[in-house]
Amino acid sequence: MTLGVIGTKLGMTQIFDESGLSIPVTVIKVDPIVVTQVKTVETDGYNAIQVGTIAAKEKHLTKAQLGHFAKNKLDNFRHLQEFRVDNPEAFKVGDTIDVSVLNDVKKVDVSGTSIGKGFQGTVKRHNFSRGPMAHGSKNHRAPGSIGAGTTPGRIYKGKKMAGNMGNEKVTITKLTVARIDAEKSIILIKGSTPGPEGKLVTIKPARFN
Repeated sequence: MTLGVIGTKLGMTQIFDESGLSIPVTVIKVDPIVVTQVKTVETDGYNAIQVGTIAAKEKHLTKAQLGHFAKNKLDNFRHLQEFRVDNPEAFKVGDTIDVSVLNDVKKVDVSGTSIGKGFQGTVKRHNFSRGPMAHGSKNHRAPGSIGAGTTPGRIYKGKKMAGNMGNEKVTITKLTVARIDAEKSIILIKGSTPGPEGKLVTIKPARFN
């Protein structure tokens, strides 16, 4: 149960440390997020805060969303998300949270939606081995047997087969915070993070160091 921030992945670059070594980093623009709702065990059954980011036009929101923002006299936000917290009483609607909450954090967990790769076969999707590539072979990248015929007469659930690859929530843990630029509201994280450029990622202090 830790508070984090939401940022937009800008891409990757490199920085240099004191000894001149190159460090590959992901650049994430962290815009301030606004608390849109405070949830407690008494009212909702659990402790959390709901936050909003990215300004939205009214035509892009539902009536329920517009009513939610109007009730609390807030601007319209396109993206809403919750963070579980232990002390919801420390927050109130309208509070702003920025990248400074990560100032003393060395390791972070980064979550995002991975790059979608469409419909892929078993070799690419599940790292299956291919068959012989000689001219006589009829099995180059085929999946092979997927089950018996009479018994059970069906395919077991969870069978690794061809299908949609990517476009799912992925979390990379224990990434190192290389640098934080509070003026530009940018955080540099060593290594790669999930998702394509321009998409949102969630950054939280690492659960396990």
